[in-house]
Order: sequence, then C-alpha cells, then structure tokens
Amino acid sequence: MKINLKKSLIIAALFASTANVKAQQKSSADSLLNAIDGPAQAERVVIFKSTRLVNSQTTEMIKKQNFNFQIIHRFGDIAGKNGGPQTAFGIDRVNDVYFGFEYGVSDNFNIGLNRSTIGQLIQFELKYAVMHQTSDDSSPLALTLIGEAGVRPYGAYQAFDDRASFLAQAVIARKFSALSLQVSPTFVRDNTPFPLVAGNEQQFFAIQSAARIKISNHSGLLLDYSHPFSNYRSNNPNFQDPIGIGYEVETGGHVFTVNITNSNSISEVNLLSNSQSRFSQGQYRIGFTISRMFDFRPKNKK
Repeated sequence: MKINLKKSLIIAALFASTANVKAQQKSSADSLLNAIDGPAQAERVVIFKSTRLVNSQTTEMIKKQNFNFQIIHRFGDIAGKNGGPQTAFGIDRVNDVYFGFEYGVSDNFNIGLNRSTIGQLIQFELKYAVMHQTSDDSSPLALTLIGEAGVRPYGAYQAFDDRASFLAQAVIARKFSALSLQVSPTFVRDNTPFPLVAGNEQQFFAIQSAARIKISNHSGLLLDYSHPFSNYRSNNPNFQDPIGIGYEVETGGHVFTVNITNSNSISEVNLLSNSQSRFSQGQYRIGFTISRMFDFRPKNKK
C-alpha cells in the first residue's frame, strides 16, 4: 500500500512539473508573438457624424457595402418681402430639394449619385479617403478627395457639353476633443456660366470651411461658411457668401440636421456659383437633412 502511495505521489509530481513547463513555454511563446506583432494599431478618429454638414461635405466615408440615403430640403425666405406669416415664414415655399445616394465600394472609396431641384442638376460623385486622423496622432489630419461631374438635362442648350458642370475638392479635417474643424479648397467649372449673365466666368476657385461643436455624445452644433474667389462675384453686390448654422442629432441609423442658411441651393456647384440671398433682408431659410444608413454586409449566422 505504501509503495503504491509513493508511486502515485511521484506520478502526480511529474504531471504537475510538466504542466508548469508547458505553461511557461506558452507564456514565452505569447510574449514572442506580441513582440513580433508590435504595438496595437491606433484607431481612426471619427471627426463628424455624417458625410454632410449644412453646405459642406465632410471627410467621413461610407463603410464597405453600406448604403447611405440622404434627403435635404430648403424652404423659402423666413422674413423679408417673400417671407413672413403669409408664407408661414417660408414653410409654404420650396427652394431646393436634394436626393443623394452614397455607396461604400470600400472603406476608403465611395461612389454617389444625387439630384437637385435647382437646374434639375444630376451629379455623379467619386470620393476617396487619402488618410484618416488617428488616436495616437501618427496621422494628425484626415484628407479626402471629392470629384463630381454634373449635367442639367433640361433647358435650352446648344450642345450637350454646355449642360455639364464639374467640381474638384480636397477636404482637410481634424478633431480637437469636442471641436471638429475642416477646410475644403474647391475648383468649380460650369461649361455654361451659372447664372448665364454677361461677364460671369466659366470656372473659379472657392474655399469652404466648417466646424462642429460637440454638445453631447449624439448631438452637436454646426457652423458652415463658403467663399468663391471670383472677380465677377466680388464686384457684384448681389452675390453673397453662403453661411449656415445647424443642430445635428444622431439617432441609431439616422442622422438628422436642422439648419438656417442664406443659401437657396444645396449642391456645392450651385451654391458656390449662384448665392444671392442676404441675411440683412430676411433672405435666410430653414432647412433639414436626413441621412439613413443601410448595411448590406453578409451577417454571420451562429
């Protein structure tokens, strides 16, 4: 009996030492793998809640196999000769309606199609994220390139090319805690100057800038400003720089924005080419944006 007990103790000790050696080997192997893998990659910073603010697009992208549907609406003048109680402060009138479709070909490459009421403008869009801001500041900025080609299918034009318009834009953004800022150098070309008046240029450069101030985890205050560098517009007092202020709320798959702006138009080509509304004359209006995201990625079934 004693001999059997001794044998049992010896066997148990051998098992325990073997398990301890294996555990040490596993721990060493894990440490080696961690050393090979290096430190964890920094996370991408989400600078804005949506791909669009008031008048400006953002650096944010639609993820791969996701689809974003946008409805943007601009009402009539709140005040002035065309506003006031007789138009329910602009609610009875519609200046522009925009339908937009955005699809994520990849996380960094999107395609889009949109249509605006003003000029019946239909646009095809390509959007590419060159770089993202990261949490460790190894990439301090986000940079996204946008290209648009549009056509006005209705109206009297001598040739099809006269109906075309183009926009090229670089959107540069950074998030500072509760404050997000961006600036967007822009090039606009209308093959037929818009509006079609003597002295108006076919093409010009512009700058758009915007900010988002975080109010809560799901809401923020938006500020938006645009300026075209155009001799014709600078020398014509009727043209005004588009300015907008908005309040944004995120609710699940929706992002809803209500805003006030002096821009009649929603499309950047239209608003940069032809903004002639003055705040001082009550020519500002309520607008809203609704974004709804759909995820078409295959779901894992477990």
